[in-house]
Amino acid sequence: MSSFDPAKHQASTVCLPPGNWATVLDCLCEHFQAIGRDAWLDRFARGRVLDAQGQPLALDHPYRQGLRIHYFREVPNEKPIPVLESILHVDEHLVVADKPHFLPVTPTGEYVEQTLLRRLIRRLDNPHLVPLHRIDRHTAGLVLFSANPQSRSAYQQLFPTRRIDKHYQAIAPALPGLQFPLVHKSRMANGEPFFRMREVAGESNSETVADVLERNGELWRYGLSPVTGKTHQLRVHMAALGAPICNDPFYPEVVQGEDDFAKPLKLLAKSLRFSDPLSGEERYFESRLELDW
Repeated sequence: MSSFDPAKHQASTVCLPPGNWATVLDCLCEHFQAIGRDAWLDRFARGRVLDAQGQPLALDHPYRQGLRIHYFREVPNEKPIPVLESILHVDEHLVVADKPHFLPVTPTGEYVEQTLLRRLIRRLDNPHLVPLHRIDRHTAGLVLFSANPQSRSAYQQLFPTRRIDKHYQAIAPALPGLQFPLVHKSRMANGEPFFRMREVAGESNSETVADVLERNGELWRYGLSPVTGKTHQLRVHMAALGAPICNDPFYPEVVQGEDDFAKPLKLLAKSLRFSDPLSGEERYFESRLELDW
């Protein structure tokens, strides 16, 4: 059996539904039909299906409704993502990382081990890491993590209460016909395909402050400060202004195909500023990454 440390991975959890199965294995096979029985057999054999106490379950462990089971999502032959994150700050409560383009923050879809969270858990040997916010896979820059469950809620409240200032940079086509700085507000809703957002009629639920930091012919470097935190907000707002962010694969139109690591989305989460909820200290973090023209 290969060595496997559950503490360095984040398990998914399921409470077994009502049914007439003989074993936990039988229940999982029917409940998760997209995962073949051979895959479940392999997970059991490698100790990757656990009880509520974190102990590996035997293949013949009897089924019981409501039994709490931990298991580990896996993607066969998961493709490596050839980018490297950097860690800017570590203390008892917080970890601040610089995320490169193309790397997801958390496991999703075809990405499990190739995510910022899983990489940091392994590097720092801290299974308690939890991201306090998200940035898109295509976006680079700062991501703030809670490192301590005891202080987590205090830091989590910074975001919904808007007590943290987030500043981004983007490179996009020039907008000489507009006056900057400007505020763009709109109502955003789910679009098509499912992973896109769109602007619709109605009371605004998203707001971005935009300014121009640098002019370089037909391309400008913009400073973007999201007041709200809707999915893809900056990408949607820039496209709506008539300047979709360079190399955006979703806006204004979806571009099909594999990731082109030579053409990253020109969007960077550049800085975070907030008053520490525990100490009251003013905290400021700035990405070391830069957007090239």
